[in-house]
Amino acid sequence: MPTKTLQIPTADGRADAFAAFPGDGERYQRYPAVLMYADGFGIRPVLREMARELAGHGYYVLVPNYFYRHGPAPVVELPEYIGEEARGAVFAQVMPLIEAYTAEQALRDADAFLAFLTEQPEVGPGPVAVTGYCIGGLLATRTAVAHPGRVAALAAFHAPVGADGPGSLAKLATEVHFGHAESDLTPEALGELNQGLDAAGVGYTSEVYPGTVHGFTMSDTDAFDAAALRRHWERLLPLLGRTLERDGEPGHPPR
Repeated sequence: MPTKTLQIPTADGRADAFAAFPGDGERYQRYPAVLMYADGFGIRPVLREMARELAGHGYYVLVPNYFYRHGPAPVVELPEYIGEEARGAVFAQVMPLIEAYTAEQALRDADAFLAFLTEQPEVGPGPVAVTGYCIGGLLATRTAVAHPGRVAALAAFHAPVGADGPGSLAKLATEVHFGHAESDLTPEALGELNQGLDAAGVGYTSEVYPGTVHGFTMSDTDAFDAAALRRHWERLLPLLGRTLERDGEPGHPPR
């Protein structure tokens, strides 16, 4: 499967990125695009593998390093497995990067990432989807809110999607799936979030994945839950199939 390491021009510099897409590289094809935001640990082997997995279903998947202002990925040195012993030290390095990444910077970057996608020869002309994990899910949500005419689908997993308040979802104009970790929010917080989605008038599913903790999709962490990762694909792939165009045709379930 073809992959690329890319440089995305932004208002604040150049963001390095990873892209995966179908094909053997011998013939020209165009695919619907998915902008995938990594969790706070950033681009690393597990994210590259997830991008390849998604690309194998017929999508051009772009994973940008949104911490590029601090250097190319990996911005912090990561162990192969982020277990309990390593987690504290890794978080001590990652949290200042997350805290320094302002909403204004994120929106400028989203503009640049979406503009970049439109220029790629492998990307079709239709709308795109955005998905993300952990803090990346919040970034995906902000991107969808800011670009209602460009984003056709939003999916976020174990993400603080309510961090900007349920009223922030009012401008959503896309189909949504939120997959929450059981440990991440109370029933009251879930109800408030879903009320915000109801008020936006969008089609959505917003559900707690039973028995999960924050980070359940990431196989290089202690939080990983294989059953929840499968459920994540079972929710994400049909959503993309319904909403993204292929060769100018409306979205349909992926092959």
